[in-house]
Amino acid sequence: MIQTVVKRDGRIVGFNEQKVMAAIRKAMMTTEKGEDERLLNQITDHITQKGQTQMTVEAIQDMVEMELMKSARKDVAQKYIAYRNQRSIARKAKTREIFLDIVNVKNNDITRENANMNADTPAGMMMKFASESTKPFVDDYLLSPEVRDAVEHNYMHIHDKDYYPTKSLTCVQHPLDNILNCGFIAGHGASRPAKRIETASVLACISLECAQNEMHGGQAIPAFDFYLAPFVRLSYIEEVKYLEDLYGEDFSELYDEPLMDYLKQPLDGLEGKDRVRQHAINKTVSRVHQAMEAFIHNMNTIHSRGGNQVVFSSINYGTDTSAEGRCIMREILLSTYEGVGGGETAIFPIQIWKKKRGVNYLPEDRNFDLYQLACKVTARRFFPNFLNLDATFNQNEEWKADDPKRYVHEVATMGCRTRVFENRFGMKTSIGRGNLSFTTINIVKLAIECMGIEDKEQRIAQFFAKLDSQLELVARQLDERFQFQKTALAKQFPLLMKSLWIGADKLGPNDTIESVINQGTLGIGFIGLAECLVALIGKHHGESEEAQELGLKIVTYMRDRANEFCDRYHHNYSVLATPAEGLSGKFTKKDRKEFGVIKGVTDRDYYTNSNHVPVYYKCSARHKAEVEAPYHDLTRGGHIFYVEIDGDATHNPQVIMSVVDMMDRLNMGYGSVNHNRNRCMDCGYENAQSDLKVCPKCGSTNIDKLQRITGYLVGTTDRWNSGKLAELNDRVTHIDDGEKSLF
Repeated sequence: MIQTVVKRDGRIVGFNEQKVMAAIRKAMMTTEKGEDERLLNQITDHITQKGQTQMTVEAIQDMVEMELMKSARKDVAQKYIAYRNQRSIARKAKTREIFLDIVNVKNNDITRENANMNADTPAGMMMKFASESTKPFVDDYLLSPEVRDAVEHNYMHIHDKDYYPTKSLTCVQHPLDNILNCGFIAGHGASRPAKRIETASVLACISLECAQNEMHGGQAIPAFDFYLAPFVRLSYIEEVKYLEDLYGEDFSELYDEPLMDYLKQPLDGLEGKDRVRQHAINKTVSRVHQAMEAFIHNMNTIHSRGGNQVVFSSINYGTDTSAEGRCIMREILLSTYEGVGGGETAIFPIQIWKKKRGVNYLPEDRNFDLYQLACKVTARRFFPNFLNLDATFNQNEEWKADDPKRYVHEVATMGCRTRVFENRFGMKTSIGRGNLSFTTINIVKLAIECMGIEDKEQRIAQFFAKLDSQLELVARQLDERFQFQKTALAKQFPLLMKSLWIGADKLGPNDTIESVINQGTLGIGFIGLAECLVALIGKHHGESEEAQELGLKIVTYMRDRANEFCDRYHHNYSVLATPAEGLSGKFTKKDRKEFGVIKGVTDRDYYTNSNHVPVYYKCSARHKAEVEAPYHDLTRGGHIFYVEIDGDATHNPQVIMSVVDMMDRLNMGYGSVNHNRNRCMDCGYENAQSDLKVCPKCGSTNIDKLQRITGYLVGTTDRWNSGKLAELNDRVTHIDDGEKSLF
């Protein structure tokens, strides 16, 4: 008698005879004679009783075929066999078409799914071959029938599905002090602990690059300033010792002497130890600047995986008030302002300024001058973005201003928006944690399916019923992926599960990662709130208070259900304002094919990203912020706010400060500013002219506009998919035409 079933992914589950019956019934219903309840029960009972105690899915299906062939219903057997073969044939045909597009370097949404990847190179082509081959395997062998059906019918999207079989996790915030102070082994050879700023900078790069090959998402450093600060002092001491050797004198009292800041100053008029101190400071600042230049250069040029793909990297900083920490921040900002290579804007790392009152936000704060510099750099280079530690949901009761390790209690984020902070299974921190996986619900389709209901209350009630059903399914799917991920062995992730993930230092190479990964989060995402609201009540939340009220009700419901799932499944579920890139057009294309062109819903080539006000809707920055602000508290898996401005922001950093002020007033968590930045693809020249056609430096017409896609910058829009290009063309600036003011 069959008791357990070995699924195609190796998992063992209890036998469910209803699934056998459902498959046979489906085959019967496609024949002229239709269903035969007696034969259906007879075959199911026979298989259940005669089968072995434990059987594979394929073996059970073989038994079904044999029993059908022995019966009088050969027609059903033929349909059943045909159905089994149908998926394989269809999959092969689709795979061939996709592969030919890759081979022929076609510019389409398959080859341009990830704007940070060049799928035209040999390594990029191999990545796409592997990706497109893996997805059908996941559908057939790793997903439950209910989940596979929901994906197939456009109700949900499983992110990074091609990485599903690897059991890899999405992202992590690196505890860089582990790497810098202890060194690590992640392959052949070992990296020793750092002793100077140059080494620390290189190890920071290596940590991000190595971990990128073990994960399918981004890599971040949560406290770049705090982690690198000690190596500024060590480098300063090196410079003092060099001068001791030069002068033959003892300057050891300067080693640990408190310094207010590291600022280059002329040596004229200085004598004795004052001259030695300033000379050592000047040399140290130069070394730190070069180290920060090297860090940025490496993060933009070293490819960590196929497709000329650099690390999807982020660094958080802003709250270290020590002289050394301030030096790190100042020089990373100045290096960013100068640009890389021929002065181009650096694409990575995504830089995030952690804004906090009493530390760096008000004129009397210790780091206010660096905050001003950060705004100046953002006005020219898009980065840093701004993370509001003063938002109520970003605060931690454990944070103390005099705690030298207060950064442990500060939220950090991935540049695209992913956030991890709250934790049911350990310390409330971002460090050593990240997202495990996330899946996005197509709430627009759910709303479209309710449009035929005339009574508005019934229409909205039906929508919530559909939403509830999808939330249940997504929560179960995320748990199923978690159950698969947890079977991975620590040795499969030699850096992540040795030096980075919280608690991983206690794992042996052959231990599974089950005991530590519950520190991470499972993200329930959504896309197209604006289009969803138009489908339900005719207006989006940017143009209607009623729509805003309903929008908040929808996302609040998702948040509440996520909290219930935390209790039921014992995981850290959270709601994520999905950073949709390829997905923004995929959902729309399928829905338009099914439902036709619906004004304000499917009439564009994309759905609006998460809970944003549509990019085409003309309004002031203040209005956009007021509408989007309440969603930040509800979407603790990640969120972001953008303001689009026109013209050259380089000479107007006050605009950036105004946006941060607005975020502070409205309790927003994370945001930044988009503006014009043109780049000559031949010589690298950049400016902010609104419609640059010819490069004034080299005369080239190969001009590209640097743009932010879902949180990160892309050096060329040639790699954008059709949905995001359509969205880019629709973007309008957030300026009040009457007042010519942002606010």
